[in-house]
Amino acid sequence: MAGYKKLFILFISLLSFSLYAEDIISLETRQGVQQKFIFIKAEKPIASVILFAGGKGTLGLHTGNINWGRNNFLVRTRDLFVENNFNVAVVDAPSDRQDSDGLFFGFRDSEEHVTDIDHVITYLRKEANVPVWLIGTSRGTESAATIALDSKQKPHGLILTSSMSVENDKGTAVNELALENLTMPTLIVAHEADGCKKTPVEGSEEIFEMLTNVKKKELKIFSGGDETGNPCKAKSYHGFLDIEEHVVSYISNFIKLN
Repeated sequence: MAGYKKLFILFISLLSFSLYAEDIISLETRQGVQQKFIFIKAEKPIASVILFAGGKGTLGLHTGNINWGRNNFLVRTRDLFVENNFNVAVVDAPSDRQDSDGLFFGFRDSEEHVTDIDHVITYLRKEANVPVWLIGTSRGTESAATIALDSKQKPHGLILTSSMSVENDKGTAVNELALENLTMPTLIVAHEADGCKKTPVEGSEEIFEMLTNVKKKELKIFSGGDETGNPCKAKSYHGFLDIEEHVVSYISNFIKLN
């Protein structure tokens, strides 16, 4: 009975944030380490997307509830990707990174992180024989770009939104990575009014120019929307508040065309 109650609470908690049936998948990716992610399966998937939230990246799946990060742009729009016929994986920090630091201080561009996400890519390919895309927002762009560069599973394409482009001690800025080595289709998305000092629109423009060996690339700068509170938090221009559907639609169309 206790186990049933725990699963029931988890189901109700997830249901309150998603219109679709969600599974919590747990993979052993390294010895003794579990990588958890929300998995939502589309009826007729044409691609799979792995969504990387920003900040410290600990969503709370290991405690049975999405707490930190629930308002993150990619976490709160996961249903919109399903509606575009994509299988969706929203990744949590792995079990050995569930402390207060989460994915900060070098883990996002580590070999361990690449290994963990390669297992997720393998899982998605077993679920559906369709292209796998990486989508990161804010600090999650460090993860997405690193996996794109170093993955042994070779994902199909990359989307970076509100990219980290100003160096700080919590991780590596995307424009410090070896972006000249990327060749996969890549879309860079920014907001012209992003007020977060670590993700200025000029930084996204610089990242785009660094993609010297990407033949299918695009830079899209949005306007409009709204902002409430901290310009680096999710409910802001940085998180595409009130224009989520337009942004996800644009991303989805880029994926479908490439």
